[in-house]
Amino acid sequence: MSEPVLTPDEHANVGRAARRAVPRSSHAVVPDDAGRPDPVALLEAQAESRVQELVPVRYGRMLVSPFTFYRGAAGIMAADLGRGPNSGLTVQLCGDAHLMNFGVFGSPERRMVFDLNDFDETLPGPFEWDVKRLAVSVEIAGRDRELSSKERTATVTSTVASYREAMASFAAMKNLEVWYAHLDVEGLMAALAKQLSAGTRRQAGKNLAAARAKDSMRAFNRLTAVVDGDRRILSDPPIVVPVAELLEGDRREVFEQELGNLLAGYRSTLSEDRRRLLDRFHMVDVARKVVGVGSVGTRAWILLLLGRDNDDPLFLQAKEAEASVLEGPAPMSEYDHAGQRVVVGQRVMQASSDIFLGWNRVDADVSIDGRPHDYYVRQLADMKGSARVDRMDAATLGAYGKVCGWTLARAHARSGDRIAIASYLGNSGSFDRAIASFSSAYADQNQRDYDALATAAAGGRVAVREG
Repeated sequence: MSEPVLTPDEHANVGRAARRAVPRSSHAVVPDDAGRPDPVALLEAQAESRVQELVPVRYGRMLVSPFTFYRGAAGIMAADLGRGPNSGLTVQLCGDAHLMNFGVFGSPERRMVFDLNDFDETLPGPFEWDVKRLAVSVEIAGRDRELSSKERTATVTSTVASYREAMASFAAMKNLEVWYAHLDVEGLMAALAKQLSAGTRRQAGKNLAAARAKDSMRAFNRLTAVVDGDRRILSDPPIVVPVAELLEGDRREVFEQELGNLLAGYRSTLSEDRRRLLDRFHMVDVARKVVGVGSVGTRAWILLLLGRDNDDPLFLQAKEAEASVLEGPAPMSEYDHAGQRVVVGQRVMQASSDIFLGWNRVDADVSIDGRPHDYYVRQLADMKGSARVDRMDAATLGAYGKVCGWTLARAHARSGDRIAIASYLGNSGSFDRAIASFSSAYADQNQRDYDALATAAAGGRVAVREG
């Protein structure tokens, strides 16, 4: 049976009831350390299922700065969020909505759009968990840029206010209007023109031009070369390692069978028109590629396919998906396939998704290590680009935070009760100020966790490698 249909006023009453049960001011509090797990132990537990030779690379990337540590510490924060207040207003969460997981990419219509772009941890849960993850990343980025406390507070507050005000706008929209809402980059740049300096606008223009150029052809030229008459992926260990260097003899044959099964099953998760397009390509080479910060150590393969001739490439990325770090703090996923969980969450939250987005599982009996692995598949390069947060001044970080806040609200409005959430947030800045207080306190916690990992590395508890 379908759920009962509520009127807009009844939806708003749901939000008001949630506000009485969990006041907005309660979100300012960071849970105390009583019973808090050792952050390094949490990272070590995650590492158990990963490619062991790459785990030191992950720690090396996390130790670059407290900001990069935060990027890899989604599991640590998920455990903390699970001990804090819960509004009960559920949405499809990104699960890792920090500043660097927003960016531009090409829509199927070949327009540049701005959206969330990482869904490894996606899962249904209380909307404020994503808001806190985003807000804390703004606070830590501000510290990394040596902004004053006043500047950081203003930037975090304006980011959260942007989310709150956007949610109010979406609450007033019709369902289809919300679903079709998106952020076109050309319109975005026009809207931000008066808020950014001339130098920042020029740099943004250069970044967008670079993103437009990041397609399969560019990846083809950068990552491959002709070897003995055949196109092959270039070796750049430990970041890119062709399968021919990783495996030999029977092990390589087993892997080729594993990969064949992966692609065959993945194909079935695409729509019929996209299957026909995929069938016009054939695979010629595979390599392991290290990606991101938090993802380092998960199995990620880049697949080079060619179409009508040797100058018609398609690069796919098959990335291992594991259980979301939110499973436990939030209810377990309804999907027993972690790759399907990622793909469904991405399609729900993004205004426009990769046409080659799909998933499959490699079963234990054909897996090279005798264990099953879930994967999701997408294009490796499709006009993707990220902002240079490490170069932003206070005004630019503030403007960027507002854009991310709007984008997160739109993603949540597609799956959650947007009217109830807007009612919960209200028209005042109470929620904004609470999240700003939380962000400052949690950034202090993040610094302590960063120091704990640095101490573990210095004492030999964990190995660290640059890469």
